[in-house]
Amino acid sequence: MEFACKYVYVPPLIEKPKRSALLPPVKKVRPRTPPPPPPVPLRDFCSSLSAPSPSPSPKTLQVGPFQDWPHPHARSAPSSPGLKRTPAMSGHRLSPGAGRGQEEQDEHYCTILPGHCETSAARGPGPDDCRSPPFSAPPLPPRPAFLSKYPEYTMVFPSDPSPSPSPTLSSASASAPLSPNSERTLKTSPCSSPPSGPAEKQPLQGNPNVILIDLDKIVTDSSDRYVVGEPTACDTCGSVLDTCYDNVVGSCYFCQSWEPSPAEPPLPQPCSPFAPYEDTLFLLTPDLQAEALDTLIVFCVDVSGSMSITSRVQETDRPVYKTRLEFVQEAVLQCVQSLSRTEPNTRVALVTFNNEVTLHGHGKMTSWRICGEELKDSEFLKNAGLTFLLPPPLSETKDSLQEEICRLEEGGATALGPAAVVAIAMASQLPGSKVLICTDGKANTELGDLEVEDKDSCISVSSTIFYNDLGEYAANRGVTVSVMSLEGTDCRLDELGRLADFTGGEVVIASPDKLYDAFQGVIESRTKATHCTVTLLLPTPMCMKGERELGSRAVRVVGNVMPHTELTLQYGVKDQRESSQVLLSSGSISLQLQVRYRTRDGLSMLRVITTNREVTSNSALVLSSLCLSVLQLNSIQSSAALAVRGRLRDAQKEKETQAQLIQQVADYQQTSAYELICTEWTKASDPLFNIYKYTRGNPVLSLNSKPLTDKGAALLFGLKHGNRLSISQSQRGVAKQSPASNTGSKTV
Repeated sequence: MEFACKYVYVPPLIEKPKRSALLPPVKKVRPRTPPPPPPVPLRDFCSSLSAPSPSPSPKTLQVGPFQDWPHPHARSAPSSPGLKRTPAMSGHRLSPGAGRGQEEQDEHYCTILPGHCETSAARGPGPDDCRSPPFSAPPLPPRPAFLSKYPEYTMVFPSDPSPSPSPTLSSASASAPLSPNSERTLKTSPCSSPPSGPAEKQPLQGNPNVILIDLDKIVTDSSDRYVVGEPTACDTCGSVLDTCYDNVVGSCYFCQSWEPSPAEPPLPQPCSPFAPYEDTLFLLTPDLQAEALDTLIVFCVDVSGSMSITSRVQETDRPVYKTRLEFVQEAVLQCVQSLSRTEPNTRVALVTFNNEVTLHGHGKMTSWRICGEELKDSEFLKNAGLTFLLPPPLSETKDSLQEEICRLEEGGATALGPAAVVAIAMASQLPGSKVLICTDGKANTELGDLEVEDKDSCISVSSTIFYNDLGEYAANRGVTVSVMSLEGTDCRLDELGRLADFTGGEVVIASPDKLYDAFQGVIESRTKATHCTVTLLLPTPMCMKGERELGSRAVRVVGNVMPHTELTLQYGVKDQRESSQVLLSSGSISLQLQVRYRTRDGLSMLRVITTNREVTSNSALVLSSLCLSVLQLNSIQSSAALAVRGRLRDAQKEKETQAQLIQQVADYQQTSAYELICTEWTKASDPLFNIYKYTRGNPVLSLNSKPLTDKGAALLFGLKHGNRLSISQSQRGVAKQSPASNTGSKTV
């Protein structure tokens, strides 16, 4: 178990500047039209009609920006220099005999112009002046003593527009009275620019809390010292509290509440700072005897009519045309001959499919043929595979198997779905077995049909569910499925590749003349363990970062463990201020990893690793201790996992976020080696940056969910199950993966 960072990173709390109460609300919108006039009481209106009124003067009145009499909707403005009525207010006459509330109004906001002054004396006496109150504002209330003269949110610039090296004003303006526009000292608003400060107080862009689990090392480094029996576990979260001999447990560290409570102090950590690492191995099946290793390899070969298409290859001094089936026959025969020399005890079975599924016999066992309505019954197909007698070791069946391979003929449809069910069920009789599916086209029978597509190039939901369920069935039975297609064909690997995705197999696109290399690479990658499940436990103030985990507990069903299988997980702090404070006050936390698996000899094991990690919010300290290889692997795995599920935009967003963190590490370290690693990593993860190049349908529409092409599916499945070895090989431009590296996919 490795960590990308030496510490558990808690983002520092950024205090948002408080908004002054003198400012208007953020979402306040100034009205475009004036408010309606107030209603006139009926009694005043009738009295104004009955009373004789003198004839109105034809003189035009320049009504102010608001009515001169006070009313609930009236507005007043101070008589200050620069107050000018708008031209829209001129030319209005008072209607004869109308009351004061019936005058025509056209309220506009006043315009302040420098150097202008308009008072009642400037307008001259008028008929309204004798009955209108003076146009003046009420005096301002005294400023409280605790308020500064100018609030902090203002930005005051010097009155002299010319640049000056010092923030002080010139002598001419220094004698003028101070105003918000002529301040001697410059003040900057905290809202005008992003918060700045030392590097250790700035939050990081991505998530450095990444854990890497090397499952190959965990399941193979099992020592002879182990505890027999089931350990004592918490009933709520399943954490292993102590050894299996402690039967009474009061409380659980991973379930307790971290809210401050003086009555109940927090529980001690499982790991003390003086012993920050504990590793215990449990044997869960002491009564079960270890069985001898026995391996079964099932070749599931397509013999439909499309396998008769020929390709030109160069042999010695002349070109030769061979059918696709002939290339497959040669590759399988070479694998049988190689296995008979190196591993004669290996069992090899052959299943072929076109418009029917054939289980080829061996020795005295005759072949079975499944056709017609039987191809639509999934349960019948599973029973057929489970009841078919497994072949003897290859040392006994080599000759008969080679004869069966040479007699294959192409023709008919492609019943790939039923054949996959039969082959997986047959291989499930021996956990740890392999199924190699080789095809050149889409399945076109009812069960698992991949040929019927809608307008968005998506297949039916029933076929997607079929391959998902079949992949889970194979993983639960300890079977590894690998899918191989021929170069230049369309097999819908985005759906068919789910079988390899669930079981830890590979998705390979191979040229016809290099099929043997592809077969041999898959065969040599042997299964290390089966039925593997990974559980990570965190304290309650923390949570897992991922769409499939909720809360502080993560469970991943890995299935089969292949060589160099590595799994990465993200975790972090809950989005609560209290969680950050309580974690920082604790100083350190404990994490527990549980790995359940079954060895090749049938023993069930449980490995429990508990470790202690320090907590910090110092970003500079975290940047100095980050491991780029773990960050890069997690970024590729998490983004590819989203992409193969159809969430293309989320995959790009995840990739860009972690890429910013990786660039921050390179900038902080400021070394040429880090810059080179980032450049090579960007090239290796190019399919994630240009993911829409590998999608079907209209390339212009950047939809969030689009099906992948065969090349895109092979690349993304490989990145999802990649490891540090495969990433480093892709950075160096190695096209062909090493047989010992489990990348999930490759192109040969």
